Amino acid sequence: MQATILIVDDIPENISTLFHFLDANDFEVLVARDGESALELIEYEQPSLILLDIMMPGINGFETCKRLKANAKTQDIPIIFMTALSETVDKLKGFELGAVDYITKPIRQEEVLARINIHLTICHLQQQLKVKNVELESKNVELESKNVELEFKNAELDAFSHMVAHDLKNPLSHLITLSDFLLEELPSDICTEGHDCLQHIFNSSKKMIGIVDALLLLASVSKEEIELNPLNMGDIIQQVQQRLAAMLEECQGEIITPDKWPVVIGYAPWIEEVWVNYLSNGLKYGGNPPHLEIGVTTNQKTIRFWVRDNGSGLSQESLAKLFTPFTRLHKTKAEGHGLGLSIVQRIISRFGGEVGVESQPGKGSVFYFTLPK
Repeated sequence: MQATILIVDDIPENISTLFHFLDANDFEVLVARDGESALELIEYEQPSLILLDIMMPGINGFETCKRLKANAKTQDIPIIFMTALSETVDKLKGFELGAVDYITKPIRQEEVLARINIHLTICHLQQQLKVKNVELESKNVELESKNVELEFKNAELDAFSHMVAHDLKNPLSHLITLSDFLLEELPSDICTEGHDCLQHIFNSSKKMIGIVDALLLLASVSKEEIELNPLNMGDIIQQVQQRLAAMLEECQGEIITPDKWPVVIGYAPWIEEVWVNYLSNGLKYGGNPPHLEIGVTTNQKTIRFWVRDNGSGLSQESLAKLFTPFTRLHKTKAEGHGLGLSIVQRIISRFGGEVGVESQPGKGSVFYFTLPK
């Protein structure tokens, strides 16, 4: 689009020189002989930029600039002063009134062209930025509305999932109690098929309760208000080993622990779940028998806790899938619901730490998490 330049000057020679030069450079040119004429002309046709002389009869260039900047319709038009004045105070006054630049007489045409092009470009970019800001503001309003709607839907979903989870636990608990009772109390000559069915009901019910508990924990980690305290990691590991005692005995596994533990801040019930997931995975997928080593590494800002197993290691493809909800890497070796490592990641993220694994096929794996000192 062709830019329009308004020349405001009372000297015909200056006007003629600039008019022909700018016209030859594909600008549309308007002319005013004094400040009053310029203000009247701008009411009907707004230029892209104004070349404004300072010393003119009637209202001078400073006053003309002041009135243009006071008008909301014309305040954004860039103004370049043309003057023979060289005192710094006059230049500063022009900038204070809102001018973008100065050209000193006698005018050099190439300098005028360069300054015009620069300020037209700047003005165009500013206009684009304003449009983008308006669009962004509109998008932000829309996004805020969507966020409010999403928060409401999430709250509804949370309430529903908690209700379903708790309602599921009650009948599952009854199934566990009744099947356990029947396994203990029924005569020993009950048919093998009947005994196997009861055992299956008992095991499946316990597994389902484990899934429900994992889902509830996964949902609560990001929202539940907790109190952080110094952790006695040795006591937590002892509790974990008691919880995993049956698994340890069944797989004839071994867990080696450090003699000393550093003090970190956290929430003991959740950190216990982290260890349960890491160590139970190590017992399931470690060597035969599984041999697990727990270690601690300290640096300046964080403490890194890790579990090294003697399993077959993980491929790069498997490593990329870790810590993703409902993802199981060993679908044939051991059963699971694929929530454990995603729970670990969510818990440690809540404490400002990181999780990860280092592994190579045939060389075992080291699963780790960090906590701030």
